[in-house]
Amino acid sequence: MARLTFLGAAGMVSGSRHLIETDDSRVLFDCGLFQGEKRLRERNWDRFAVPAESVDAVVLTHGHIDHSGWLPRLVKEGFKGPIHVTPATADLLGLLLYDSAKCQAEDALYANRKGYAKHHPALPLYEERDVDRTLRLLVEVPREQWFEPARGVRCRYHEAGHMLGSSFIETEVTTPGGPRRVLFSGDVGRFNAPLYKDPVPPTPCDYLVCESTYGDRDHPAIRPLDDLEAATKEAIARGGMMLVASFAVGRCQQLVYLLRTLMGAGRIPEIPVWIDSPMAVDATEVFRRHVAEHDFSEAVMEGVAESLASPFVRMAKTANESKAINAHDGPGIVIASSGMMNGGRILHHLAQRLPDPTTTVLVAGFQAIGTRGRSLIDGARSLRIHGRDIPVRAAVRRVDALSGHADRGEIARWLTGLPAPKRTFLVHGEPPAARGMADSLREKFGWNVTVPAIGDTVNLDD
Repeated sequence: MARLTFLGAAGMVSGSRHLIETDDSRVLFDCGLFQGEKRLRERNWDRFAVPAESVDAVVLTHGHIDHSGWLPRLVKEGFKGPIHVTPATADLLGLLLYDSAKCQAEDALYANRKGYAKHHPALPLYEERDVDRTLRLLVEVPREQWFEPARGVRCRYHEAGHMLGSSFIETEVTTPGGPRRVLFSGDVGRFNAPLYKDPVPPTPCDYLVCESTYGDRDHPAIRPLDDLEAATKEAIARGGMMLVASFAVGRCQQLVYLLRTLMGAGRIPEIPVWIDSPMAVDATEVFRRHVAEHDFSEAVMEGVAESLASPFVRMAKTANESKAINAHDGPGIVIASSGMMNGGRILHHLAQRLPDPTTTVLVAGFQAIGTRGRSLIDGARSLRIHGRDIPVRAAVRRVDALSGHADRGEIARWLTGLPAPKRTFLVHGEPPAARGMADSLREKFGWNVTVPAIGDTVNLDD
């Protein structure tokens, strides 16, 4: 017996979890947190589909919370096996998971104090001690090197271009009918994305598990540098602050790098920029340690010395430093987490400045259904923050060129030349996106494409 079961990111863009089982082992590929709508977030409280202690190993594609954020809960339920990661992912994972635990604890405390939680008392999903135990299980594996997370399962990492350390996973599973190749795309990055190298071509496989975040659309044909320049100039002309909800790891560093390039080239004025995230500050140091993984093409083309931090960037690590930003009047930029406005310091800035029509909110990445970011781009006139309805008078703008996910055309470009898998499964996409990509792949390549639901199982012996 050898089978693949989809336990998350099926019909949605969070909670990535794919389980391969053989007669000898169980290996989990990604262990993400469900995000977005309440019905999805409530899944985080469900016990794992199989006893956690029966899982032999976890293999992560990358560190983003929708792919890694449920690991401490799995450990809390009894998982004790190795967690395989690339070296850069290992360096980032502690920052991400500790921040996740801290945000949950702070949100629970705030909910209890304000009395707006449904459950009394509100509790965090896991605590820092669970993160401690999780990090002790990490096993670093460089790209392009085969490793065996469990008996009968071999894996190899390849550059995915999505964020620092991100990889797609080539997997070989021993079955009664012979070896079967399964390829997990993780999140596929864009071609010519700032800071990141292009994804390398996928390896031949029998079964392809591919993301479909933007499977029904193509990104605008505009350079990220030009897109950010236009949005920033408009915000400066409006005269107020530009608030950017950003993932502290990856997106924040891209923004700082691009803003540094624009200011250094004289394309936008030098205005104050705050990184309002202790984790983002620490993550920037990790990015510097792995400089060989970066691509600084934009800075080279503009004749600007690359930099992931500059004199105009102000670091707000403490709560008091964050609150002090409220006193600033006039143009400026605040980059704060979380990326989909689910929590973190961005909420306090939104509560403070959304009613101000001189404010600009820049949405610089995918926003899942049910998130505050999605509500804003859908035209919400108010936003529920910490139990209060905050009126939205600020201008809301999007910079799709900064998306970290390949679009429909880029996924097709990545897959071009790949021998047809026996079956292709599209995950990590909302239903319209997954269906759109399925139609595209059938038409372009003639492939057998399925959009699985959570709980669906595939017999790899077939």
